[in-house]
Formats: sequence, C-alpha cells, structure tokens
Amino acid sequence: MCVHKYHLLFILFVSNGVLFAQNNTLLRGVVHDPQHRPLPGAQVAIQGPAAFGTRTVQSDANGEFQLEGVPEGSYRLTVSASGFAAVEQQAAVTVGRTPVLHFQLDLAEVHQAVEVSGAASRLNTQTSTVQTAVSPQEILETAGADQTNSLAMITDFTPGADMVHDMLHMRGGHQVNWFLDGIPVINTNIAANVAPLINPKNVEDLEIERGGYSSEYGDRTYGFFNVVTPSGFDRDNQAEIIASAGNFYSTDDQFNIGGHTQKLAYYASVDGNRSDLGLGTPVSQVLHDQESGTGGFVSLLYNRSASDQLRWIASLREDHYQVPNTQDQQSAGIRDVNQEKDYLAGFHWTHTFSGGAVLTLSPYYHFNSAHYIGGPQDTPFILDDNNRSSYYGTRSVLQVEKHRNNVHVGVEVWGQHGNTFFGLTENPAVGPMSGAVLNQQEAHGADSETLFLEDQYKASSWLTLDLGLRLQHYGGLNRENAADPRVGGSIRIPGLHWVLHGYYAYYFQPPPLDSLAGPSLGFAAAQGYGFIPLQGERDIQHDIGLTIPVRGWSLDVDNFHTSARNFLDHDVIGNSGIFIPLTDLAAIISGTEVSVRSPRLWHTAQLRIAYSNQIAQGIGPITGGLLEFAPPGNFLLDHDQRNTATSVLSLALPGEMWAAPAYQFGSGFLNGNGPAHLPPHSTFDLSLGKRFGERVAVSANAVNIANTRYLLDTSNTFGGTHYINPRQMYVELRYRFHF
Repeated sequence: MCVHKYHLLFILFVSNGVLFAQNNTLLRGVVHDPQHRPLPGAQVAIQGPAAFGTRTVQSDANGEFQLEGVPEGSYRLTVSASGFAAVEQQAAVTVGRTPVLHFQLDLAEVHQAVEVSGAASRLNTQTSTVQTAVSPQEILETAGADQTNSLAMITDFTPGADMVHDMLHMRGGHQVNWFLDGIPVINTNIAANVAPLINPKNVEDLEIERGGYSSEYGDRTYGFFNVVTPSGFDRDNQAEIIASAGNFYSTDDQFNIGGHTQKLAYYASVDGNRSDLGLGTPVSQVLHDQESGTGGFVSLLYNRSASDQLRWIASLREDHYQVPNTQDQQSAGIRDVNQEKDYLAGFHWTHTFSGGAVLTLSPYYHFNSAHYIGGPQDTPFILDDNNRSSYYGTRSVLQVEKHRNNVHVGVEVWGQHGNTFFGLTENPAVGPMSGAVLNQQEAHGADSETLFLEDQYKASSWLTLDLGLRLQHYGGLNRENAADPRVGGSIRIPGLHWVLHGYYAYYFQPPPLDSLAGPSLGFAAAQGYGFIPLQGERDIQHDIGLTIPVRGWSLDVDNFHTSARNFLDHDVIGNSGIFIPLTDLAAIISGTEVSVRSPRLWHTAQLRIAYSNQIAQGIGPITGGLLEFAPPGNFLLDHDQRNTATSVLSLALPGEMWAAPAYQFGSGFLNGNGPAHLPPHSTFDLSLGKRFGERVAVSANAVNIANTRYLLDTSNTFGGTHYINPRQMYVELRYRFHF
C-alpha cells in the first residue's frame, strides 16, 4: 500500500512539473538607443494578468533582460531609462517560443539646439543645420514616393527641391551628397547618372540637410541626403513581399527579410522594376522610353559588447534606360540607350570609451558607371560614351563631450580611378576617312586627404555656438588646397521657445575627373571648342533662419545666399552627344525657404507644406572644362525657377484606411536662354490605402492625376526639351509574414 502511495505522489509531482513547464516560459529582450547600441540600466516593467501582477527587471551591461517562469498570456512591457522617452509594447507569451523582444528608446526631447551623439548611421549636425526629416510612413503613404528611381520622397517634402532634365536640383544646384547609414557615397561626376543609388523601399528614415553642414562633411554644397536603412532589430524573423502593377506596363517589386538575436541583426532585400515610361520625354507623346532595373541591399549589425558595435552594408543597383525620341527620331529609327551601374560597400566600427568618448571608423568602396550607346540610325555620329569611376576611402572620427563642449576631430582619405571611353562613328560614312571619327580611352586618378575639427559649445541654456574648420588637399588633373572655416549658432528665445539660427561657411567641391586630349581634343577643336582641366568649385554660403513651434505646429523660415567661384556645370560638344563638364566664372544663388509641419489634428490629419523663392544666376565667361563662347556678365542658369510649393496632407481614416493628397506648384523654369520663363504649372497626386492588421496593406495611387501636360524645361540633356510625365496609376500590395 505504501509503495502505491509513493508511486501516486511521484506521478502527481512529475505531472505538476510538466504542467508548470508547459504553462510557463521565458520572457527576454534587449534595449537599444537610437543607434542600436545596448542601453544598460533600463527599467523594464512587465504587467500581466491579475495573478501575475507587475514585475520589474533591469537591463544588464549588454542591454539584455529576461524573466523566467512567465505564464502564457498577454503582457504589456514598459521600458524607461534616464534621458530617454519610455516606450510600451504588447507581447504574447506562448509555450515553445521565446522570441527576443526589441525596444528602441528615443531621446526624451529633441530641440533645435541639437545635442549630438556619436551616431554612426546618422549625420552629425550643428545647431545651425537646416534640416528636413521624412519618415517611412510618409514615403509609403505618398503617391510615387516609394517607387524605384523616384525622388518624390525628397521633392514632395523639401523646399526648393526639383527634378529637372531627369536630375535632382536643390538650392539652385545639382551637386548633392548622398550617404547610406552615414557612409559617404563619393562621386565627383557631374550629371553623369540619372538613377538614384537607393531604393525608397529600403528607407527607415530620410535625413535631408540644406545648409549649415558639419565640418565632417565636404564635397558638394547644395544638399545632403542620408538614408538610414532598416537594421533588422525592428523585426522578429519577418519577411515582406511588395508587388505593384500600373499603366505603361509598369511593375515595381521587392522581397525583403529581417530579424535579430540579442546581439546580431540583419536585413536584406532584392528588387526589380520596369515601365514603358522612364526618362523625361522631349515631346508630349511617350516614344521609346522603357526603363528596367534590378537592385539589392544587405545590412548586418553586431553589438559585440556595450562598447563596440559593428555594421556592414552593401548596395547594388543596375538600370537600363531607352533614351526617349521625338516623332521624327522615332520614324527615323533612332534607338539610343543608357546603361547605369552603382555599387557600394561600407563598414562601421563604433567604440565607446569608458569616459564617454566615441570613435568611429568607416572604410568604404563605391563604383559608378554610365554608358550611353547610340543606335545604328543616329546621324551625323553614332556615340559610344562609357564613363566608369571607382572610389576607395575611409573616415575616422573621435567625439568627446565634456562639460559644455562637444568636440569632433577626424580624418577622411579617398582615392578615385576614372576610366572613360569616347567613341564616335560618322554616319552616314562618306569620304576616304569615313567610319570611326574617334575611339579614345582615357584613365586618370585622383586623391583627397582631409582633416576636420569642430566644437559645439553650449555657452548657456539659450545659446549654442558652432565652430569648425575643414582642411583638404585634392590631387587630380590639378592639385588644390582648401581651408574652409564654418561658424554658426542658435539662440533659444526664453519664454517663446523660438529658435534663431544662422551660419557662415566655406566649402570646396573636388572637380570631375574629365579630360579631353589627343583625338578627342582635336575633334572638340574642329567643332569650335577647347578644353582646360577643371578647377574645384569654391563656395561661400550664409543663412539665417527662425523656427517657431506653436501648439505642436512647426514653422521654419530660412534665407540663404550662396556665392560660387568656378561653378560646375556641363554642356554638349556640338551635336555629338558627348557631355563634358565646364566651370562658369561664378554663380550667385539666393532665396527664402518656408516649411510648415502640423501635429496630428483631430487624430486624423497631418499637413506638410514646403515653399521656396529663389534666383539662380551664373556669371561668365567659362573658365574651365569645355571652353566655348559665353559672354561675360550675369545670366540666368537653365534651372532657375523663382517659386515652388508643395503640400502633402496625410489622413488617417476609420477602418485602418489612409488618404494622402499631394500638390506641387512651379512658376516655370528658364525658357531657352531667357530672360523669359516657361508658364507656371501645377500637378496633383493621390494615394488611397488600407491596412489589414499588421500583415497586409493595399494602396491605389495616381501621380499627376489630372494628366496635366506641359513643357517642363528646354535643357540640352537626354532628349533635349522635357515634358512633365503623364498620369501614372498603380496599385501596390504589401504582405509581411514570419518565417
């Protein structure tokens, strides 16, 4: 009898243990700051069913936390840390699954007078930096903004940003800098490529800077764009399929995956697109205008410890464009194409010292090519122009924040290898010297060495000063040195919380590595042109602005002035189709920009408005590059447009639906050589969508919904004149799932 009693007790004990094990599991996670660095000492409050109550744990030195013996059910976790905004998240605990929860804490309060962290993936800013931020939700819900090779994510939200002759212009120039997760995409070529490097579907955050740049950054004056890509820490082994279909037989598709452990996160995507509407057309009809492309992106982020973070990124993009025709060119059988490639690989190592100093090291590689291939029916020449450039570089920055000073010191070194082929074949072939007129390969190299330092000094609670210096040596077809001081600051007006900011800065832009020599120079001379090596552009820019926050609204007003010496531009050699950079003696660009951003009104509507009034003037004669006759004195640049305005209204509707009407206005670009401008123009876009839980989203989109057709510009780039694109309509499906 006793034996049976012991057997019964043993069975009950084992059964209870099994039941306990089946109904209790482990809850664990990791807490990060905005740069995905582990955040130790964070408080994690876990609230569950009444029997469980609320329990609190603390993240360790690696930002990790865990709680054992958690029954199945639904829990609310609240994570908080000093200096950061608390976040809440629902979590379902299920037996057999122990997912690693991820919590990213943002800074508790963001001021115009920015306290700069050592963020590797984000740009260092000064208090005087003129900025615009665009979120991934705004990109997704704005018609056309998430389409491959579209830059509507910039032009719809940024004052003074335009697409003209298939290239992005901002503040009167087209020399802009791109960054991927803070890694610079070095490119000295002017107007060589029309395809952007990044797919908007890979954008986690978009940082746009229009002036007042940190001394860490140089090269190009007119705009900086930093694309912060997904790290994978915001996903729990999730994949997403994005598919779209529209008129002009268009499709734009992507497959991406992401996930993480406690220390390692990954994200990867592949995409493909095609359409019968690609580049801007020279006439209102769409003739010979197909585009197609493929791309891929991968990111690996590893938090080795609380002090060391490693990140690798790689991006690949290839695009094929037909060059659009007029009716006569189409009838004559003209079939030119342009092929482009862009590859980027980069690495970040971020180390935080015990005293709080932060060191970042970022080596990178960038390859860029544009290959224009003329068709067999081209006259009087068949063009083969293949421009390839490789860039190798590294940058290292040390940040030390002590008391009222935030000091950055660093170096950046890069080298360029350029390889260009010019080919011209006379067509039709006549005379004893008929056939190939020009077949010439050119290879050149360049290098740049830069030392930069700056201090952001917080003189008081209402005054912050920015002092910086950038020293650069450039060696290419010419050798140049530049010492660029940059000063700025911001004043927070007590009581009102308005912020007055301004800066005065010098910039140096290395020139394109283009040259004409031997047969190519002889051909240019026969067409009435000469060539001398290009000098770098040297700019002086100053800005004064005011930021006014009112009840959640934000109004930004900025007035800027840019004086450029050796202003970089480009032109074509006769009717050969060969585009060669040139420098005007100078340029003067000035304007006023206004941005308005509302809070979420009535839990439904949010409005963004961007307005710019500017004038862009060049000063002749031409001083470098492709020499042609240009009278001395002032003239209007071909991308001069006095007034532009955009607005996007985001509406969160019942039933997880959204609507986003968008409006764009332009007063008209320069007509020919001016001084008259083309007529004013307006376009409307609309996006309507619905979410089905967290997994599915469907949208219907129309760009230029009224199908307004007008002459946009008369520049002599691809296709000559350019008309605004006709109405584009497409539907898009997004499906996210766990694997």
